[in-house]
Amino acid sequence: MSSRRTFLKKLGKGAAVSSLALSQSPALAAGIFSGSSGALKNIRIGIIGAENSHTRGFGKMFNIDKLFPGVEVKYVWGETEEFAKDAMERGGIPNMVKDPKEMMGKIDALIVDHRHAKYHLEAAEPFVKAGIPTFVDKPFCYRLEKGVKFLEMARKAGTPVTSYSSIAHSEGTLDMREQLQELGEINQIIRSGPVELDSKYGGVFFYGVHIVQPLLYLFDQKVEKVRITQNGQNSGANLVFDNGMMASLVFTTKKYGWQTFVETEDGLVELTPRKEEAKPAKNYVDMVEMFRTGTEPRSHESILEGVAVLEALERSVKSGKWEKVEQV
Repeated sequence: MSSRRTFLKKLGKGAAVSSLALSQSPALAAGIFSGSSGALKNIRIGIIGAENSHTRGFGKMFNIDKLFPGVEVKYVWGETEEFAKDAMERGGIPNMVKDPKEMMGKIDALIVDHRHAKYHLEAAEPFVKAGIPTFVDKPFCYRLEKGVKFLEMARKAGTPVTSYSSIAHSEGTLDMREQLQELGEINQIIRSGPVELDSKYGGVFFYGVHIVQPLLYLFDQKVEKVRITQNGQNSGANLVFDNGMMASLVFTTKKYGWQTFVETEDGLVELTPRKEEAKPAKNYVDMVEMFRTGTEPRSHESILEGVAVLEALERSVKSGKWEKVEQV
């Protein structure tokens, strides 16, 4: 337990600051807790976005498998009626809305789950302003400037908000971080995973979050600059951290999955989790914990750092040169 607290403390630099106003959230004060004893009420979740398979996955987890008793997805809005009906049927979600705002006043928590991150913040804004705790699926947003303004708004509203890659926000990544303490100084990293630079869902943003964000969880250093390298269908990137450490990213095309290697005095060592992920997984547990208590599992700063790296990578796709990462 102590190692987890240490991990979250390091991971969430400034988390306490970002959560100062949360006790004033109307949803937390009236919608989730009831009575002087603080007894938990059931949590009604609404989801905006159904094109992604994640939406029916959330429905299955909460409504069919009931991994979190008392927590249920009640409403879904889909980009098309077909997407929404598919999520309802396969995720056991009882209600579809034609306009997301129809969920206002009927839900205690919100999940935003578009495939393209450019739609996330606009969809979430009215609910966050109304005090509804909100989880934004990866990646959080498509433009750093908009993300900064959105989280400033959320802090002023006193509404808890979070977003993360499920690959990064896992017990496996926590375990690999602990392994790093035993390996001494690390100068170079190799990480591989699927990334489509021309994806219609935001290019490097779409899957790039799964290859970049775990590195930000594993190491405390900030990324200073990045560069994309392309040769036909083969591509990759380099990240340089503020302590001089460099990560070489291989964007795989033949097999789905992620791997991480670090250079040590004994050569390259692959970091792999030493234990299986619990069920339900950490990313879901921490999301529900935020819905119940208002405790954000990571700081706003850490959310924005990942967006800044992805945005710099996107610029490098176009320029083919080193691009500086905007610091937040």
